[in-house]
Amino acid sequence: RKRKEAKLIKQLEKQKQLEAAQRETAEKIQVKNGRPYTVSVALPGSVLDNAQSAELRTYLAGQIARACVVFCVDEIIVFDEQGEDVKSVEGEFTGVGKKGQACIQLARILQYLECPQYLRKWFFPKHQDLQYAGLATPLDSPHHMRIDEESEYREGLVLDRPSKQGKGSLVNCGMRKDVRIDKQLQSGLRVTVKLNKNQNQESKTYHGVVVAPHVPRTEGGLYWGYSVRLASCLSAVFTEGPYKEGYDLTIGTSERGNDMDQSSLSPFKHLLVVFGGLQGLEASLDVDQNLNVTDPRFLFDVYLNTCPGQGSRTIRTEEAILISMSGLRQKITAAFTDVSEGS
Repeated sequence: RKRKEAKLIKQLEKQKQLEAAQRETAEKIQVKNGRPYTVSVALPGSVLDNAQSAELRTYLAGQIARACVVFCVDEIIVFDEQGEDVKSVEGEFTGVGKKGQACIQLARILQYLECPQYLRKWFFPKHQDLQYAGLATPLDSPHHMRIDEESEYREGLVLDRPSKQGKGSLVNCGMRKDVRIDKQLQSGLRVTVKLNKNQNQESKTYHGVVVAPHVPRTEGGLYWGYSVRLASCLSAVFTEGPYKEGYDLTIGTSERGNDMDQSSLSPFKHLLVVFGGLQGLEASLDVDQNLNVTDPRFLFDVYLNTCPGQGSRTIRTEEAILISMSGLRQKITAAFTDVSEGS
């Protein structure tokens, strides 16, 4: 009987060791599955001028947001091609076809749609630009969590509540309980929280740590939404980026570009894909006083026609994003598959 018990104990210990090794392997794989590169998309705010009403402008902005989320775009840059020098999201759109605040309205709607629903009332007070935001299709991005959905990461708002010495701030992460983080932060900030794996269900709060916004992407392999940046002109798209080393692979899109089907991409850290407005990238180039070149192809590492043999005279920008990112997705995957196989 004792021998049987000892044998059973040994089997249980082996099983525990095996399960621990499997968990460790799974965690290592998860880290490897993180995405090290970023994808940015730039387009002119004047694309809204082509919409005939406030409802259609909002719906158009929603189409752009959906297209970018479907293809895991990390940054959307809205640049001005009319010389307005727009750098903040203050102001309102003044009218269709007029020299107005199209960039501001587009950026504001994009920011609103990216924000998780449970945080919107804190960051977006009632505004005319967002009057018809309910018409836009929800993005349903991985960081748009339901109240009972389990996830390692969550977006949250630092609450204005007093906390004891040595304890971190409380964060509203859209759960049934607030989350106690590891740091004291200023109230009103939006933060990314990594929740502890083992939570005490009897505790009044959950516990977690604040991490950088890129951690869900680089370590968890999750798509975690996009940031929005306003650029005063086409050249500012390149020079005012958030990355120290800049964009190491830039792609311009035009019907005058090279056939995308015949091209390939080299590995990169930060990819930038630029789309033109109604008159193409040439119009943006003419307005920009900082650029001396006459042909847009000289601004980019790669200049592509993403829909050769198109049946319509024009491809709208929201359509161009879907077409181009669909074709580029396979080429991006191929570039990084070759690298991993080589290593």
